[in-house]
Amino acid sequence: MTFFSTIIAFVVALGLLIVFHELGHYLVARWCGVKVLRFSVGFGRPLLRKRWGKDETEWVVAIVPLGGYVKMLDEREDEVAPKDLARSFNRKPVAQRFAIVAAGPIANFLLAIALYWLLFMLGVSGMKPMLGPVTPATPAAFANFEMGETITKIGVEPVVTWQDARWLLLSHAVERALSLNVETLTQGGEIVRRRLDLSRIEANDLDADFLKKIGLSVYQPAMKPIVAKVVPDSAGNRAGLLEGDEILAVSGKKITLWEELVQQIRVSPGIPLVLELQRGNTTINIEVIPDAHTESGEKIGKIGIGPQIDRNELEKLLVEISYPPATAMLRAIDKTWETSVFTLQMLWKMVAGEVSWKNVSGPITIADYAGKSAQMGLSSYLGFLALISISLGVLNLLPIPMLDGGHLMYYVVEIVKGSPLSVKATEIGQQVGMLLLFTLMAFAIYNDVSRLISS
Repeated sequence: MTFFSTIIAFVVALGLLIVFHELGHYLVARWCGVKVLRFSVGFGRPLLRKRWGKDETEWVVAIVPLGGYVKMLDEREDEVAPKDLARSFNRKPVAQRFAIVAAGPIANFLLAIALYWLLFMLGVSGMKPMLGPVTPATPAAFANFEMGETITKIGVEPVVTWQDARWLLLSHAVERALSLNVETLTQGGEIVRRRLDLSRIEANDLDADFLKKIGLSVYQPAMKPIVAKVVPDSAGNRAGLLEGDEILAVSGKKITLWEELVQQIRVSPGIPLVLELQRGNTTINIEVIPDAHTESGEKIGKIGIGPQIDRNELEKLLVEISYPPATAMLRAIDKTWETSVFTLQMLWKMVAGEVSWKNVSGPITIADYAGKSAQMGLSSYLGFLALISISLGVLNLLPIPMLDGGHLMYYVVEIVKGSPLSVKATEIGQQVGMLLLFTLMAFAIYNDVSRLISS
């Protein structure tokens, strides 16, 4: 994926999510009779602007695309003509103000439901939940899981794809389930029920390599150690490896499978390796020094090559499932709800210190995911959009001043006490909110840079 196409995927995603969020505020404000002065996608200097509608609302695309806003008529910000006083935001009943502010996050949840609904109708592709090698001395090994088994049910939930299995296992681990019933189907067609012990899984284990901590991996068809791709400016490229090379041995150790090659390279960061390979009718030796990368705190070696994949074998492991419109809608609502609750649980565990703040991602990581998901196809990109839309909705509902949730918190206080908060209290809240948001953004950018350095 080129840098340019990644940026395009990121800008399209961000623009769509911002427009839907602000459109929620805009539409409910209009329904409540509030005059909207400006609808802005982005902040700072306007790049494009146009006045449109009977109120001559100014529609703007600004230079900084990380957000947007809807500016409404408000006596607290500008002088309001007597004829427009009834259309001022601050003069509306608290229930209407609450609805206008809540409409932004709600629009993000509705967008996620619509995207998931479309995905579930079109068909969701994924890997069959068949198990690969089970890591010794892990919860999966102690539960006697075996390579080649297919997971059919976790708890009471049926499992269709490997993504389903990962999501359900992660959700139960976040809820601090001590053990879990897992049903599998053996290669001989026998149904087996196993008890997976999660008591040793710590909160800090809930990262990208979560399943490794449990000891589970997805089954992959046996692949010969034949090079099908060489990444430019990688260790393999610098050493002179070419597409079509078949690796026969690594530093004198014979290999027959791609996984054996990967394992030898992973444990040798910065250590010279001699690859014996077959190139055409000639056998030659090439020295390669794996580049050192940090993965989950561990230093590993990589040389930037990809395997030759048997498409027929791979297609046997792929599953696709679709649903009729009504069922797809129910599953979309359920998926949006589950993801929202999971996001809140992870945020709470970060605040409580149970989960590392390294899980917070900023614009660089989100742009990278946008590019990768777009490269994988429309379904992956739509799934990415739905997930980010949910995250944006949840984030904006947090009771932090400066966010929609902070304003909603003010309105709840107003309803309880019968009058708005004082101007001083609101100003202090805004300052605290700004500090919290800048701190969160600093964490996110720091994590982004750390991932770039260690990748």
